[in-house]
Amino acid sequence: MQERLDWIKRQPQSWVHWSPLNGGLAAHALLQQRYPKAVCTLVESTAARAQHVARAVTPPWWQAQRWLHAKPQVVMQVTQPAEMLWANMSLHLTDQPQALLQQWHQALAVDGFLMFSCLGPDTLKELRGLYRALGWPAPSHEFTDMHDWGDMLMAAGFAEPVMDMERITLTFETPQRVLQELRGLGRNLHLERFRALRGRRWHRQLLRAIEQGAMQLTFEVVYGHAFKPAPKLTVVAQSEISLDQMRAALKRGKPAAPKPSLDPHE
Repeated sequence: MQERLDWIKRQPQSWVHWSPLNGGLAAHALLQQRYPKAVCTLVESTAARAQHVARAVTPPWWQAQRWLHAKPQVVMQVTQPAEMLWANMSLHLTDQPQALLQQWHQALAVDGFLMFSCLGPDTLKELRGLYRALGWPAPSHEFTDMHDWGDMLMAAGFAEPVMDMERITLTFETPQRVLQELRGLGRNLHLERFRALRGRRWHRQLLRAIEQGAMQLTFEVVYGHAFKPAPKLTVVAQSEISLDQMRAALKRGKPAAPKPSLDPHE
């Protein structure tokens, strides 16, 4: 996502970092270096997460970095539209993606731009096959294709969406490390997911199955950016006519009644 910012020549004076704990606080430092004079607002979903982010992004008083950058604000709701919104690895974690896109649209000023990434449909295909073979519910919900994200961006009011993707294969040393990575990805939103607690026997079976067939996992990463255009002006034609004018118009358009004939043979 950082490299894709090179395509955009506009230098935002304000930007929103959406859910930085999901996207990684390391990216926040890189963005601060790119836009050192821009005012940043960080958005988190809960007060506890917001406090954690505030402590993490505020340098100690003795560091020069504290005085070189504008002090970031950590909030749970955007009140002032910004010129850029950065959302790394957040969109696939919501069960209402259209509503989230609308929130992003409202958080941007006109001509502002959105930068986001999320997981695509090929993600965890090895683990999905393993779960199917064992007769278990899917390990995660289905991830949305990048073309569908483009359509939803347009429906949410964005313009000129540009979508891209890449596939990354990660190899793990132990099954336990695989599970650790999966925990960091977020939650399973699948409607048929197992809703109770699994036991130790199932956990041992899962570790054996991963060791045999899922020590390599595929991750499809979808990247997108789009702009918020100026609202379209809708001109509604309107005319007024009085009741007397309507009666006169009807009389003018009414055909004349035929005159009665005096010929008795007709």
